[in-house]
Amino acid sequence: AVVLVGEDPASKVYVRNKAAQTVEVGMQSFEHKLAEDTPEQVVLDLVAKLNADPSVNGILVQMPLPKHMDSNKVLELIEPLKDVDGFHPMNVGRLSIGERALAPCTPVGSIILAKSVKHDLSGLNAVVVGRSNIVGKPMAQLLLRENCTVTIAHSRTKDLPDVVRAADLVVAAIGKPEFVKGDWIKPGAIVIDVGINRILKPDGKGKIVGDVDFAEAVKVAGAITPVPGGVGPMTIACLLKNTVEAALMQRGLKALAA
Repeated sequence: AVVLVGEDPASKVYVRNKAAQTVEVGMQSFEHKLAEDTPEQVVLDLVAKLNADPSVNGILVQMPLPKHMDSNKVLELIEPLKDVDGFHPMNVGRLSIGERALAPCTPVGSIILAKSVKHDLSGLNAVVVGRSNIVGKPMAQLLLRENCTVTIAHSRTKDLPDVVRAADLVVAAIGKPEFVKGDWIKPGAIVIDVGINRILKPDGKGKIVGDVDFAEAVKVAGAITPVPGGVGPMTIACLLKNTVEAALMQRGLKALAA
C-alpha cells in the first residue's frame, strides 16, 4: 500500500513506477492519494488502518510529506514488519547494531550493484558522500557489514575531493547536480550515483543528472551507475524484495533477510 500526500512531481512519477513494477511481478498495489492540505490525523488514521489490514503486507508513505506534517510521527506509526521502506526506528536500530532488519531500499540496491562488479567488498575503502537517514547513514551501516572501511563525508568535510580520491568505492548521495567531479575519482574505483537532479539545458529543456559528473567520471571509474537508469530501478526492485520478505515474516515463514 502506497500513501501519497500532495502533488510533488518527482514523488508522483516514482509512485507510478513502483505501482507498475508491483503489478508486473504479480503483486497487488493499493494507492491512497491525498490532497496537499490533508490533516495529519487523517494520514495517521490511514496508516493505522493499513497496519490492521491483513491483506496489506507492505506500507510505504512517500516522502517528502507536506510541511504541516511530522514525518517522524507518521513513520513511527507504521508496523515494523510492514515497513518495507526500512525507515521505522526499530528497523533502523536493528540495522545499526548489525541485526537482521528490513533495510532502506536504495542502500540495499546500491550494495547489490557494487557486488555485481566486485563480489567481495571486504577491505575496500568506501566513502559515502551524504549523511541522510534515507541513504547516507544506512548505506554506511551496510558497507560496514560488508567489512569495508567506511568514511561518511558531507558538506562540512574538509578537503572533500581528497577524501573521495582515497576511495575504492564511492557512493554519492548529497543531492547536488554533478557535484562529484571526475578528478575526484580514484582510477578503477566503483562509483554508485544515488542522486536524481533536474537541471535546465541551454535549450531550456529539462535534464536528469546525478550527483556525479558522469561524463568526466566514466573516463576514470572502473564501474559507474548512470542517471537515470542505475540506482532507481534497483530501488524499486529492492522494495519488491522487501515486500516479499515482509509477507513471509508476517506468516512466520522466514527470518529477516537483510
